[in-house]
Amino acid sequence: MAAPTQSDTTRPLTVDGAPPSGRPMHHVWNQCVGAGRANEALRADWQAHFREAVDVLGARYVRFHGLFHDDMFVYRGNDGGGGGFGPPTPLAEPVHTFSYVDKVFDFILETGARPFVELGFMPRDLATQTETLFWWKAHCSPPTDMGRWADLVAATVRHWIERYGIDEVLQWRFEVWNEPNLVPKFWTGTRTQYFELYEASVRAIKAIDERLLVGGPSTSVFVPDDRYAGEYEDGSKSIATGLAEDPDALDWRPVWVEEFIAWCHERDLPVDFFTAHLYPTDYAATPSGGAKEISRYVDATYDDLTLLQRIVADSPYAGAEIHITEWSTSPSSRDRSHDALFAATYITRAYLRCAALADSISYWTFTDVFEEGGAGLGPFHGGFGLVNEQGLHKPTFHAFRMLAQLGDEVVAELPHGVVTRDGATGRVSGVLFHYPDEMGGRSVRAQNSYAAARGLAEVGTSRRVTHTVAGLPAGATFDVVQLDWEHGNVAEAWHAMGEPINLTLPQTAQLRAAADDLLRSTLTASDDGVLEIDLELPAWAVVGIVQTVPPATS
Repeated sequence: MAAPTQSDTTRPLTVDGAPPSGRPMHHVWNQCVGAGRANEALRADWQAHFREAVDVLGARYVRFHGLFHDDMFVYRGNDGGGGGFGPPTPLAEPVHTFSYVDKVFDFILETGARPFVELGFMPRDLATQTETLFWWKAHCSPPTDMGRWADLVAATVRHWIERYGIDEVLQWRFEVWNEPNLVPKFWTGTRTQYFELYEASVRAIKAIDERLLVGGPSTSVFVPDDRYAGEYEDGSKSIATGLAEDPDALDWRPVWVEEFIAWCHERDLPVDFFTAHLYPTDYAATPSGGAKEISRYVDATYDDLTLLQRIVADSPYAGAEIHITEWSTSPSSRDRSHDALFAATYITRAYLRCAALADSISYWTFTDVFEEGGAGLGPFHGGFGLVNEQGLHKPTFHAFRMLAQLGDEVVAELPHGVVTRDGATGRVSGVLFHYPDEMGGRSVRAQNSYAAARGLAEVGTSRRVTHTVAGLPAGATFDVVQLDWEHGNVAEAWHAMGEPINLTLPQTAQLRAAADDLLRSTLTASDDGVLEIDLELPAWAVVGIVQTVPPATS
């Protein structure tokens, strides 16, 4: 088909008779994506998965733990010699080496993306406590010497400026630590000790160049009680949350954000951006000493972000960015719902609802090459990734791909989706979803088995979706791609195989084909430029609609 003429693009575009909203469409879903730890980024499969995330899903930044962990060999208190033949030789002063870090950052930049730098964790030779977390034994503690920590941060940033140039590094974000409220897992110190770590870090970075962007407090999650009101978490104060008849009716608030604002403002410390993790879950203590898992309502992320935005707007840091540096349906890397169709529908709905409320909402994570608890048991073990360890596309991958194809202007916000336009090309695109009303406002809960996760297939009935888009070029064609229970549902195909833990090569090929076997069709606008969308969507379906030929721009 011939490209439309310029006159085709000047006719007013309407959806169901209404003109474009004029609002921007912020791609908060692919502004940043999460990953496990820095050392995993040295693996060929991690790099292949990330390159695809950049090229296909439009990922712009990536964030991970463990930049300063021992396996990156940045902070060196000895010469590393000896091995099995004797002890290493201590050094008179610490030496900073960046060869492993350079390999990771060179690759990220070569793909066209950038690092969203998480400063952590503590090197063994600088940690007050060691081996506090994960099988790879992260050291999540305050430093023995805050001055040496500041020197490490400054030396690292200076190295990046020397290697990549100040204009490049000014595009990065520097986040101080990860989830320091989770004591003694991600932090063994007090709240004040974390604030002091932030102060040392931000002063060290700003002394190099005031324009460099630094933020925090990277806390997780929102809670409706005072468990984090003191220097350490007091789990007993969460018991009432676990006993509440309706936890969703409680007053959920961010952890440490308001205290962090007050502390930094009192000391005249800059905060260029605020970070938090908004998993729609909680683990409240029980009177018997256990933990009760709480799954919050489907709009918890939207309401949490609305509150966080208001807190920042009313603070001395009203111009600061807001980055949600981890988000998913749950914070478990063994949640089998992550592999299932239903997570794709949930995140599509949430991202479209929350697109205007943050500068980024980083999905945790883009790949199942992720080893906080060690490698997963089998190809679909509930890992966070958009792809599994073999690179097989989960339903969430396809949801991200559909979202990535949206334009930067909102034409119409629909009850179950959105229609957008690309400001540069005029290309029209949309995403529709069917999150069943029968869910009654419930979220997609974490599940310990795929058999339990797939139970949601019984929830919901089909829904007819009709919309009229007018003002298009005559005969404009649109590709329609549909993800649903029968199409692109790779974990279900694996289930039908008997859920083998170790895949053969033919099984992997079969699953790869099933993963990408979406329902595809074409829609065509009439001669007077009217597109009639009339689709019968099964429960949990996600549909992408993209104009195949962009209008001519000259």
